[in-house]
Order: sequence, then structure tokens, then C-alpha cells
Amino acid sequence: MQSGMRVCVATAALLGPVCHGCCSRVRSPCVRGFGWSPTRTSRWNSQEQSPPIRDNNPRVLITGGLGQLGVGLAQLLRKQYGSENVILSDIKKPPPHVFSSGPFVYADVLDYKHLRELIVNNRITWLVHYSALLSAVGEANVALARKINITGLHNVLDLALENCLRLFVPSTIGAFGPSSPRDPAPDLCVQRPRTIYGVSKVHGELMGEYLHHKYGLDFRCLRYPGVISANTLPGGGTTDYAVQIFHDALRTGHHECYLRSDTRLPMMHISDCHRATVEFMQAPECQLSLRTYNIAAMSFTPEEVAQEIRRHLPHLKITYNPDSVRQTIADSWPVRFDDSNARRDWGWTPNYGLEELVADMLSSIQTKRTNEGLPAS
Repeated sequence: MQSGMRVCVATAALLGPVCHGCCSRVRSPCVRGFGWSPTRTSRWNSQEQSPPIRDNNPRVLITGGLGQLGVGLAQLLRKQYGSENVILSDIKKPPPHVFSSGPFVYADVLDYKHLRELIVNNRITWLVHYSALLSAVGEANVALARKINITGLHNVLDLALENCLRLFVPSTIGAFGPSSPRDPAPDLCVQRPRTIYGVSKVHGELMGEYLHHKYGLDFRCLRYPGVISANTLPGGGTTDYAVQIFHDALRTGHHECYLRSDTRLPMMHISDCHRATVEFMQAPECQLSLRTYNIAAMSFTPEEVAQEIRRHLPHLKITYNPDSVRQTIADSWPVRFDDSNARRDWGWTPNYGLEELVADMLSSIQTKRTNEGLPAS
């Protein structure tokens, strides 16, 4: 535990419990402070003056923001709370359209002091922690996955507790294992994943819940299914075939799938994923019976999504060449999610089924290819 967090917790213990708003649950207060530098580290488009801060809106920092989810979530949050209130971060250089769309800063989740400075100087109130190595990539580099997915998480947990942040950390279908119920998988059950990615996510779920119950940390977590987006290329996840197949269908008309044709997994359109995250973050604490929820939209197999694509592109051919690592991972995961608690507690419901997802993906990718002067098969 970092020294700042120890001071915060010790001070909270001396001050005693307080009541927070609509919830009857009693919590210990966090204490703000521990600034490092008067220099504001975030500049939007090199402006000399920092943009005005709207005190009635959250100030959001998104880590790992250049991955599959961060840019789209930032766009949605900026529409609601103003561009200046949502800061995207990563360790990579952003493309021009991302840099020009709102505040972007360099942030390495393994650098505790710099991350703390960003949070304090930018008056962050919500932290969305997307930095992680995904399932197949993590198995290829376990040491790096352990460092980013666990050490980075601990830095974020400590800073969220020290600075009284509302913290969102996504979990995953990969948090379940072969001994878990698979059809459907409930919110609470045996997990025991067999990948470093899954192990790190279960660790995050439990640490966040522990810090919530012991110190009042406003920790929130959603178990995402496979997320399908036309805006980013596959990033090393086991469900990424369901993104690649659309690109291959339009580029060559042929897709070689690394999973068996009958491998059924939960999936979700990225816009549903973003909307679920925002709605969950906005939900009053008194509505939440859990700190970690499943969210679901649809479940399909590679052959089922191929058949739906053929309604639009009849020429699509698909061959199956299962990869032993990814197939073993997929076989340990749930076939479906039970998300009844999310639907009951904060009103979750998806907008996209398989038919709508396929139509949108083909249209979006075709438009991008046309704009880039690329042919379709």
C-alpha cells in the first residue's frame, strides 16, 4: 500500500463514519490532498491557459485510452460532460484525430508518482482503468501481463482510495474458468480462470470489492463479453475473430478462423458496451447490490455469424484451423452470461442483436474502406 493511502485510511479511522447521500450504508470518508506540483500537466492542443472546469460535472481520466474502448468512451462522455472534462491517456502517440478531439496526456500506470500528479493537478473525480494485456497476448508474455494487469491495477486502486475517486475497472468473460457454470454464468459463482488475464481480472474484482467494503471506495466493475467494433483492429483477444471476420469478408471474401465452428461465446456491439459503462457509472450507489456485474447482449458461434454475413455477402468462405491456445481458452469460458442483476438494479438492456450487429459492422467497415480508397471483395 502506498504511503498516501495509509495516511488517508488512518485519518478516516480517526474521523469516524459518515453517511453519504441516498445510501443508508455507513462509510469512512477519504481525505484529499498530497499534491506534488502546482504545474498543470495536461494541455489541450498546447493552449497556454487550461480550459475552464465545470464543477458540476465529473472530471474523467481514462487509462489505456488508445485501445479498443477508450476513444469511443471518451467521445460519449465528452458529449455529456464537455470535452475539457474527459482526459484520454496512454503510453503511445495518439493519431491526429484523437489528439485534436480533446485532452490527451501520457500516462504509464506503472509510474505511481506521475499518475498521482495527473489525478491531483487535473482534479480527477472518475477514473476509468482500461490498461491491460488481453488473453492471448498475456499468455505469450505472462511477466508483462502480471506487471501491467496487477501492479498497474494496485497503483490505480491506491490512488482512487487516496483521492476519493469513482473507479471503473472492466472485467471480462475470461474471469471464468472450466469449473464455472457456462450456460448461463451468473454474477456470483466459482471462477478459477486458467489465463493470467483472467486471474488478474478476478484479483481486480476481489480487491475492488474488498476496498469498497472496508474503506468505502466507489469501485465499479462490469464483466464485458467479446466486444465487436469497426473502429479498431483486433488486439490479441480470444474473441477477436468476430472482428477480423468482417474485415476479411470485405477484403478477400475468405476468413480462416482459429476457433471451431461451434464455439459459442457471449458478444456485444461496442456502442452497447460504451452505453452500459456510462449508465453504470452514472447509477446512484444505492441502486447497486453488487460491485461487479455481468452484462450481456447476444451469444453466437463462428458459423452463425458467418451465415448472417452471407445474407449480405453470399460469397464469404470460412475455413477452420483451431489454434490450441485460443481454443482451450474459449472452451473454459461461459457460453452465455446471466445479466439479470444488471437489468434489475440499474436498468441495463442492449440495443444490438446479431442481425443489427452484422449490418452495422459491414456498413461501417465498407464506408471506411471506401473513404481510404480500398476495394471490397
